[in-house]
Amino acid sequence: QVQLVESGGGLVQAGGSLRLSCVVSGRAGTTYAMGWFRQAPGKERDFVAAISWNGGETYYADLVKGRLAISRDNAKNTVYLQMNNLKSEDTADYYCAALSPGLPLTPATMTKQFNYVYWGQGTQVTVSS
Repeated sequence: QVQLVESGGGLVQAGGSLRLSCVVSGRAGTTYAMGWFRQAPGKERDFVAAISWNGGETYYADLVKGRLAISRDNAKNTVYLQMNNLKSEDTADYYCAALSPGLPLTPATMTKQFNYVYWGQGTQVTVSS
């Protein structure tokens, strides 16, 4: 079993920055590829970014490329999402998730919610314009 706990959300002005953290605990937690998703009010949950277990591969949704960056520090059992130049449309609940082991790290795999086996409770980000 793996537990995920997000933190770092809050209220920020447009153009500002936030760094979200996701602490991974439990059996072999650092061996999972990880992803971030977000869900805006009244909308479906969308893929944001993903990272391989060792941080060597990353993948981003087109909407966030160049502004958001995913990273991880396995020594600290933590995955990060650095968010810069935030926009009002970035307002959402942000969730980290662990990709099912054994799946290939392809866009088709990483962008699908049903490929993730563990989820955190989410952290809220509100961007004021």
